[in-house]
Amino acid sequence: MLGQILQISVSKGGVPKFPVLAAEVGPVGILGDIQKNTKYHGGPRQALLWITSEGLDELKAAGFPVYPGAMGENVTTVGIDRRVVRLGQQWRMGEVIVEITKMREPCATLNPYGMGTIQKAVYDAQVKAGDFTSPRWGLAGFYVSIVCLGTFAPGDPVTLLTDVA
Repeated sequence: MLGQILQISVSKGGVPKFPVLAAEVGPVGILGDIQKNTKYHGGPRQALLWITSEGLDELKAAGFPVYPGAMGENVTTVGIDRRVVRLGQQWRMGEVIVEITKMREPCATLNPYGMGTIQKAVYDAQVKAGDFTSPRWGLAGFYVSIVCLGTFAPGDPVTLLTDVA
């Protein structure tokens, strides 16, 4: 599967995150990206948050005012179907290799995009249980750990390296 990075986003904490031209990725994420609440965000198993632009398009069509970076994601891709992304897969993004570690569970931080309603639109009990047949699978995003450090930038290819059964 081949897609590409549409946008790399960082912030000083919170949402939205803002685009950068390129980024260096360390063991716990993009250098210079800050998480305000490290009890729930960041760390090696949640080093980056990845959302597909196609998923954002679905949310826009449903009336939510989202755009790349709005939901706090670090990486927004184009050309990858969120429904094929699975826990345990490894993906190459530019020079960086990541592993899908967990589903993002949305919190009140997303309220500016739909007070209490966007959370229900992007996450349900099936997603929480790891059931990729949920129509909401991946809409909230995927957390990844860093397998191989490096740099990436918009336009870089995104490819599936290892699949899971």
